[in-house]
Amino acid sequence: MTTGIFNSGTAKLLAVLAGAGASLLAAALPSAANPQLVVDVNSLKVYEQREIYQKWYPASLTKLMTAYTTFRALKSGQLTLESPVVMTKNAAGEPPSKMFYKPGQALTLDSALKMMLIKSANDIAVAIGETVAGSEPAFVNMMNAEARRIGMSSSHFINPNGLPGAGQYTTARDLAVLAITIKREFPQYSPYFAYEGFTTGKKNYPNLNMLIGRFDGADGMKTGFICASGFNQVSSATRNGKAVVSVVLGADSLGGRADESARLLQLGLTSNGAGKPGLGQIAPYGETRDVVADVSKEICNPKAAKIRSENRDEVGRQKLQSPYIHEINRPLNLVAAGLIAGGDAKAVDAKGQVAEGDVANVPIPVPRPVF
Repeated sequence: MTTGIFNSGTAKLLAVLAGAGASLLAAALPSAANPQLVVDVNSLKVYEQREIYQKWYPASLTKLMTAYTTFRALKSGQLTLESPVVMTKNAAGEPPSKMFYKPGQALTLDSALKMMLIKSANDIAVAIGETVAGSEPAFVNMMNAEARRIGMSSSHFINPNGLPGAGQYTTARDLAVLAITIKREFPQYSPYFAYEGFTTGKKNYPNLNMLIGRFDGADGMKTGFICASGFNQVSSATRNGKAVVSVVLGADSLGGRADESARLLQLGLTSNGAGKPGLGQIAPYGETRDVVADVSKEICNPKAAKIRSENRDEVGRQKLQSPYIHEINRPLNLVAAGLIAGGDAKAVDAKGQVAEGDVANVPIPVPRPVF
């Protein structure tokens, strides 16, 4: 039976899907428009939405499901944040973005989660999955089972990192369900989505989410990009006790997805939900919703690349246009993450415990990296 955010006080919302819910969408934008929405975490009121049932390549937004599945394993007691994650040959063979660790090298699950969610490391995502389930295919099965359980009705995953392939798809609606479920079920792990970056002691990695530290109240969650999906972002923010989640899929640039995410979050944080539909009231719509959209031709062509290149400032950073995003005029607060002790599997003792490492889970102010 499906459980999740629609099965407590909001369970009755599902009953309208076959009825009045469809009439709420008469003004929906054409299916060619990129999917997006903003929804209240507590009331599930949707302040703005379009094409939220259009299937889309999730890219690295997949790592939100990898994180959620891992959090479930932590909750069951199967693992702890100090459990070792050992790099395998399979994981090390993933293409960038990655940490480039060698087979046999080990790190704590705590460090692995930081690297996966901040740097979006593909090798680390696979290593986490193998640690949780014993193999990558077994973990993917767990991901899909969890997706079904929480009500992600139009999603399917084929790997833990979001690299493209047949059978890998999601929707803006399902990503909102996932993000809200994470925030409701695992508030203790919310810092993993909100860190401004991490440092290994040798190199600093700023968060690819350009809202963290720059949008008032921003507290997560994840970005993703492949040519077929464009620039995607799931964001969350909280102000004065009000929490909202936004989803932007298929933006044309890093700056574009940040600007639009900021607009949606600001709208959600400052709007009254009166007269707005609940997420469970919005029935599937759009003629192309059963086809996974592919925007490669629009995103990965010389003209688009030239425009993105020109839209950078004097130090190479993507220009942002949103009035709701401000500059960080201080050092970034980076947390530590890295290999354990000697950096290899021998650092795990006979009881499966990680030897004392050389990094600590504390904020480390460092000069702001250029990105």
